[in-house]
Amino acid sequence: MAYQNIDGVRVWGNPDEGALVQARTCAETGNVVQTLLMADHHKGYSQPIGGVVVYDGQISPSGVGYDIACGNKAVRTSLFVEDMKPKLAKIMDGIARKISFGVGRVNNEKVDHDLFDDPDWAVYKAVGKQEHDKLKALAQGQLGTVGSGNHFVDLFEEAGTGRLWIANHFGSRGFGHKTASGFINLAAGREFLGSTPGEKMDQPPLLLDLSSELGDMYYRAMKLAGRYAYAGRDYVIRQVLAILGTEADLEVHNHHNYAWKEVHNGKEVIVVRKGATPSSPGQVGFIGGSMGDISVIVKGKDSLENRDAYYSTVHGAGRIMSRTQAAGRMNWKTRTRSGGQISTEQMMEAIRNFGVELRGAGTDESPFVYRKLQEVLDAHAETIEIMHVLKPIGVCMAGADEFDPYKD
Repeated sequence: MAYQNIDGVRVWGNPDEGALVQARTCAETGNVVQTLLMADHHKGYSQPIGGVVVYDGQISPSGVGYDIACGNKAVRTSLFVEDMKPKLAKIMDGIARKISFGVGRVNNEKVDHDLFDDPDWAVYKAVGKQEHDKLKALAQGQLGTVGSGNHFVDLFEEAGTGRLWIANHFGSRGFGHKTASGFINLAAGREFLGSTPGEKMDQPPLLLDLSSELGDMYYRAMKLAGRYAYAGRDYVIRQVLAILGTEADLEVHNHHNYAWKEVHNGKEVIVVRKGATPSSPGQVGFIGGSMGDISVIVKGKDSLENRDAYYSTVHGAGRIMSRTQAAGRMNWKTRTRSGGQISTEQMMEAIRNFGVELRGAGTDESPFVYRKLQEVLDAHAETIEIMHVLKPIGVCMAGADEFDPYKD
């Protein structure tokens, strides 16, 4: 087997001590069946990113995290990159103008969707009319916006065929963020929309019994946020397809911050994946690298090691440098940064050398802050099969100093 067993935690790749401390805490809290770290793991809030915790009858709002249902959608088009290259700069300008990154919308398009009639909105009504109305209005206002941080809309060339792919990465935006903080507040006896106190990164996970009223409410709200994230990613892909004047002939769509009811070893369990992609046998997923690296479409293998991984794999390359280390500390009054290890010139040279047309992005998302994707994929060679290798040719993200409280 390619993984190590460290204090009962199954660890793929090189162990990160900070993430391992968090994983041990998770393993010792609640009705835990198994705790795992994928090869792209690093520290997160309460549960490490790239961390998977399997529970018997419990769910963790802090484990799923604030960006509920963050994930990716990727589609293959009938176009060929060779034909698009002369128009690439103009296409990327169109994507940057048409799609809303960061805070707010760049257009006044009202995106309606039948999920706003979903019966699970009753969960928020049960909390209170004010809470229901505020969150629904926020969700309606932000549907189809991408946000900032590591969230993107990219164009890719498929290795070997030259086919053009589109992919995006974002989750349930402010609606998911306020859902997470609201249930964390309720569990602590605070008002749903109250402010949360300063939270320590290494604090134990918050757990709710799925059979409890609060646990059932959170589970339903999380699933609604999941449907919302799917609707947003669908909408953005449709926008890019329209800009390109084409259609998709293959779609891949998955969450990587979510909790799933699954059957493992003959027993129903709750699998909380934070920054981890589901990879059951035959299941197809998108795994993204940095803007200066490949991304891949993978399929889960029917192997003993994949079973040991609770059918989970990486969601990306994994950070090796924090945002502040890379870009420096931001003074929002003066809108200036100081102390960053990566300069804009370094980032732009790397991107030019890799052949990427870039719109937006700061040095905290430069290729230097991530592992090489192939390294983490190699650690999971016995659990996933690589189906398509995708090289980015166009990357669009929020601007370097765009403040967005819902970005990660």
